Amino acid sequence: MAQKKKLERENTLGKPVDRFQSAADERIETLGKRFEGKGRPILYGLLALLGVAIIGGIIYSYSQRSAVAAQTALGKAIDIHTAQVSPSPDPKNTELTFPNDKERTEKAIAAFEEVTAKYGSPHKEKAQYFIAVNRLKLDRAAGIQELENLSKNSGEVGTLSKFALAEAKYADGKYDEAAAGYNELLQAKTGIIADETLNFAIAQTYEKQGKTDEAVDIYFNLVKAAREAKDAEGQPVPQSQTAREASTKLEKLAPARYAQLPAESADRIVNF
Repeated sequence: MAQKKKLERENTLGKPVDRFQSAADERIETLGKRFEGKGRPILYGLLALLGVAIIGGIIYSYSQRSAVAAQTALGKAIDIHTAQVSPSPDPKNTELTFPNDKERTEKAIAAFEEVTAKYGSPHKEKAQYFIAVNRLKLDRAAGIQELENLSKNSGEVGTLSKFALAEAKYADGKYDEAAAGYNELLQAKTGIIADETLNFAIAQTYEKQGKTDEAVDIYFNLVKAAREAKDAEGQPVPQSQTAREASTKLEKLAPARYAQLPAESADRIVNF
């Protein structure tokens, strides 16, 4: 009866009927009668817990929606970052395309900056990483500075920033700094950058430094491990593109060492 009167009163006042709130009011009223004269503090404690639970649910729901929105925005920015560049795109091509790399880079930075302005961790830090990588093309000094700042962070963004920084040093001909960066990541064993990728990068850097023997040793070990690798069932693991490139380099630099490699199984060859 109390519930019916409450609904009628709300309808009369022209307010929407909140069935959840009405049910909650009824439960509270019932609880009040049950504890009346027997321990009001217990009732107040229960009401406080109910309030905390409701607030917690609202916060959780908001956080979930915010995370989805942030991930969606980050994904759209990455789509721009990886979009095709073509001065004369095919009209039938429905994929995102930019006439030149400069325009794509500027659009990507703007999209990632939107993410940093609207959302918090971890999406903000990921967007900052992509901004720095793109900034290298427009203002190299500023991009490197941003990567250096991000490389001080722990976790995925810090590791990716260190790798991008080492790559930038390599591209700029600063091979000592590049090799130091790659080796630091290899020793850290974060699992974020594959050891195979880091070893290949180190070997390439040693080549540039004239350390051919050191480079050959790394290429040999890398290819040997790839050719001997097996999965949990004991079957050969297909070689990666990196292993195949290392094999090509080894054959060119040291044919005699290349001949010492274990035979390559046809099952290991992966066509890209």
